Amino acid sequence: MLFHVEMTVKLPPDMPADQAAEIKSREKAYAQELQRQGKWRHLWRVAGSYSNISIFDVEDNAELQDLVSNLPLFPWMAISVKPLCRHPSTIREDDT
Repeated sequence: MLFHVEMTVKLPPDMPADQAAEIKSREKAYAQELQRQGKWRHLWRVAGSYSNISIFDVEDNAELQDLVSNLPLFPWMAISVKPLCRHPSTIREDDT
């Protein structure tokens, strides 16, 4: 199943810089591993904000919940999820 996921990060302004850097480093490693596995198919930054729009390719809602809730930045995120389905007019065969 494909999901459109928008994530906006809202770190506390008083979070120590070294703590924020460590969390972001773990987040990057985790996100890149999910991309290598094909679970996190697309990742785009939203210009001008600490947000991204992503496409996840997972088995079901439960797998998406598990992956997203394990993001190191999850406690400081506002997340919006929209399930996607194939459009009948698409010419792409690899977007199922």
